[in-house]
Amino acid sequence: MIKAKARAVDGPDQSFRVAEINRRDLDLHDVLIEIKYAGICHSDIHTAHGEWGEVNYPLVPGHEIAGVVTEIGPEVTQYKVGDRVGVGCMVDSCGTCENCLEGEEQYCLKGNVPTYAGVDKYGEPTQGGYSTHIVVTEGFVVKIPDNIELDAAAPLLCAGITTYSPLVRWGAGPGKKVAVVGMGGLGHMAVKIAHAMGAEVTVLSQTLNKKEDGLQFGAAHYYATSEPDTFTQLAGTFDLIINTVSAEIDMNAYLSLLTLNGTLVNVGAPGEPLSLNVMSLISHRRSFAGSMIGGIRETQEMLDFCAKHDITPNIEVISADDIDHAYKRVLASDVKYRFVIDTSTL
Repeated sequence: MIKAKARAVDGPDQSFRVAEINRRDLDLHDVLIEIKYAGICHSDIHTAHGEWGEVNYPLVPGHEIAGVVTEIGPEVTQYKVGDRVGVGCMVDSCGTCENCLEGEEQYCLKGNVPTYAGVDKYGEPTQGGYSTHIVVTEGFVVKIPDNIELDAAAPLLCAGITTYSPLVRWGAGPGKKVAVVGMGGLGHMAVKIAHAMGAEVTVLSQTLNKKEDGLQFGAAHYYATSEPDTFTQLAGTFDLIINTVSAEIDMNAYLSLLTLNGTLVNVGAPGEPLSLNVMSLISHRRSFAGSMIGGIRETQEMLDFCAKHDITPNIEVISADDIDHAYKRVLASDVKYRFVIDTSTL
């Protein structure tokens, strides 16, 4: 077994503590990665707090991982020692179902293996990127382009692909009007990527506090949803709405902003069920959809797209000692726009 330093949490109301975890010895196609940076995703917080169901504590979260290959298994062909690589929200899948064969491993019919809070094919619980090392089968590792710094690359492995995938799937591009709900870690990436794709981007946020940032990131318009005339003014406007908010909102109000055949895609994952009036869909043949991350092939495509268009997240690098405080700040929307842990501080 390989010993790794980590930060773990022992329960939904517990603080993070210093821990030592075991990483498996390398199998034939495994890659050992020395983690340099790990992003903090809202999903980490939901899981650590037990908001998405039962959790097998102790838990080491983190599925925005950037690092360097330090060892490879004897049959690894895609990577070599010294390669700059990333790991996202999953570390394995069945590899044989229809969805996996289509490169959509995130929708594996047998269930993909999440980077943390899952169980791997060896029957062991998976632990994430708030650690110094991780062992992953090579098919679930991606190459980080040379012109993207590792600290900035980390959030792309979740926030980047979570927004890139639906923008591609629903055709964001020239001539399309795209609205982004929320200007947090996911939202600011959605704005940057949609703008680079050529879409006309509008931010819908509770206030105008981040308007200057939104316009700098590529938004053409920025509206406060707390203003009573916003929904009237923008009714029937957008071809695509990406909702990044992980909280309950008035879905009917946002659906009213879609044009004929428009689609609202939820990428935020609130802990409570959402409700809507089906007439909000029927009236203009609108669609309400959801989207996860992308598959491994699409994740690499996203990284290459971001490298080509010089897109990186806005980050705040923190020490591992500051994880609990960072969680509180995320919940208070007090981050611009993604916390990234320097794992040398573990």
